[in-house]
Amino acid sequence: MASSTSLYEVLGIPMSANGNEIKAAYRRLARTCHPDVVSINQKEMSANQFMKIHAAYSTLSDPDKRANYDRDLYRRNRPFHSSPLTSATKAAASAYEFSSYCSRRNWETDQCW
Repeated sequence: MASSTSLYEVLGIPMSANGNEIKAAYRRLARTCHPDVVSINQKEMSANQFMKIHAAYSTLSDPDKRANYDRDLYRRNRPFHSSPLTSATKAAASAYEFSSYCSRRNWETDQCW
């Protein structure tokens, strides 16, 4: 599973899933992916997959953790748009830097010897 895979995708559920749906998805996947139920040659891959499934369930089944995750997921997926204030803020900062530079200059420091 890719690192960009959401926890909802790990469990195969929609973002609108309720607690019972999250639990049912976890149990369904645990029955097929748990290292104790797969063949010996698949144990390592299954263990890694099960850890991701368990981490997804652990986060999404806790309302506080889920709210934080959803907020972070929204921020990560929201496209970045520069607001007009950002460019105005940059212009103001440049003007301030220039004015503070000018205020530090005087006749004595500008002489070339």
